[in-house]
Amino acid sequence: MNRLAFIIFLVMGMGLWADNIPEWLVPLREAVYEQQLRADEIAPLYENAKAASLTRSSGIAQDLALSRCEFFMGRALHFDERKQEAVVHYNEGMRLAEKALEASPSSQAWVLRAENLSQACSIGPWTYTAANGLNVEKFAKNALAFDSRNAAAQFLIAARWVFAPAPFHNHRRGIEMMKEILDNGDLEKDDYFNVYSAIGYGYLQQKKYDDARPWLEKSLEVYPTNKFAAGLLEKK
Repeated sequence: MNRLAFIIFLVMGMGLWADNIPEWLVPLREAVYEQQLRADEIAPLYENAKAASLTRSSGIAQDLALSRCEFFMGRALHFDERKQEAVVHYNEGMRLAEKALEASPSSQAWVLRAENLSQACSIGPWTYTAANGLNVEKFAKNALAFDSRNAAAQFLIAARWVFAPAPFHNHRRGIEMMKEILDNGDLEKDDYFNVYSAIGYGYLQQKKYDDARPWLEKSLEVYPTNKFAAGLLEKK
């Protein structure tokens, strides 16, 4: 596929996904999931998204938009193995989500609190993870109390069973819960990728390679250049 055709493909594909996040956050999210840019190259998109959040929103909506900015930038740094820098962003994302929760609890605020915490726990140290890990599911359930179809919250709960180390995982249960999100959740573009790739990962852990392949291929239909999903597909 030549460069022009690839760009046209991406633009057409953007229309297939419903996005409820502010439009100015979409370029940042896409860069993080496409994984074609290093964190330093993503930083200008992060700064642009923050600036737009400050000028185009206010109050709780602004805090939530800024929390999402921090989460995405944390993910970019995290993928580049700059974990201590990533934690700074996750902590700020948690602070902003807590600020929104104090003003007016909502499904979005709780899920942002949980998402940022989940990533911080994956970095550790283990004492932090042990002290805070169970709150990820607690906060995700709080999000579902406000909106039972919040796919990101459902994913966080299911992810525990898919990605936890032995003996704490239950891949069969996790895969079933992930599949239920496709029927019972309101999914955005990144939610589809997260669910598809998690199902594929779960099957890989069970050495069910033929079952894993179609789910990993589906995840790459969402983000064709994602290195995480591509790497999983190569393992089978």
